[in-house]
Amino acid sequence: MSVQERKQRERAERERLIVATARELAEQQGWDAVTTRRLAEAIEYSQPVLYSHFRGKREIIGAVALEGATEMAAALRAATSAADGPRTRVTALARAYLDFAAHKPAVYDAMFELDGGLIFADQDTPEPLKDAFAALLETLGEVAGDGVHPGLFTEVFWAALHGLATLARAGRLPPQDTGSRVELLVDRLAVV
Repeated sequence: MSVQERKQRERAERERLIVATARELAEQQGWDAVTTRRLAEAIEYSQPVLYSHFRGKREIIGAVALEGATEMAAALRAATSAADGPRTRVTALARAYLDFAAHKPAVYDAMFELDGGLIFADQDTPEPLKDAFAALLETLGEVAGDGVHPGLFTEVFWAALHGLATLARAGRLPPQDTGSRVELLVDRLAVV
């Protein structure tokens, strides 16, 4: 291995450490606790080293969001691949989405609530974000109904899931009714 290859590998490892530490801090104490000073202390590197990887917190949030999008896409695909039939797949997708939002709140916030400097719904949208949308579209596109554009249907269904996730996380919806909400959403929107 050349010196340059070793340095590139070490740089990538530092970036992974920064992102993992930011996620951990955010999950434990919220995103307000994630500062470049605290990150530098936690990873035992100086702030200039941290800034050599990311220009600031915004880029770190963006890196967490991209990582989260990859994880969400995998979770959605895993949930739907085990389901049999369109209705069961849509229900599994909705539950997996809500579970992701509930169990990874800091990552979910990085993806959808905080400014990570990412571009959505554009040709310049980063691939992990496109893939997360594609994971939704793969299942939801098959239940959009005649004459309904699958992408538009996916956006509306996703917006409903995001609303449910956000309200549930804020304690504004009783948790015992989550299953009933998912069933109602699937019954009313999905054409199966």
